[in-house]
Amino acid sequence: MSLTIWHNPRCSKSRQTLALIEEKGLTPEVRLYLDDAPTAEDIKNVLDMLGIEPRALMRTGEADYKDQGLSSVSDHDALIEAMVKTPKLIERPVVIKDGQARLGRPPENVLEIL
Repeated sequence: MSLTIWHNPRCSKSRQTLALIEEKGLTPEVRLYLDDAPTAEDIKNVLDMLGIEPRALMRTGEADYKDQGLSSVSDHDALIEAMVKTPKLIERPVVIKDGQARLGRPPENVLEIL
């Protein structure tokens, strides 16, 4: 079993999701994605697992989203590249387990794959 969380310890939802996983007796690999940014391939894989488009994985309220003019970008590869270059644009937390992924918003969403 592989279990990974793309985690930001400063985010309350991310901390709650990690605690929920640990309460289930599981120990995930914690990827501090702001320091260890996902590659474009990592993001594409997560998007496929989630069954969503790139913008649905983005924090559209971030100043960087507005500063980069991403609201007018429709090219999926360009949106993915923006997340690679500016990982704080990635919605958090993302939990990945055995080829499945869930966004921990709300944290209980991840229970489906645990």
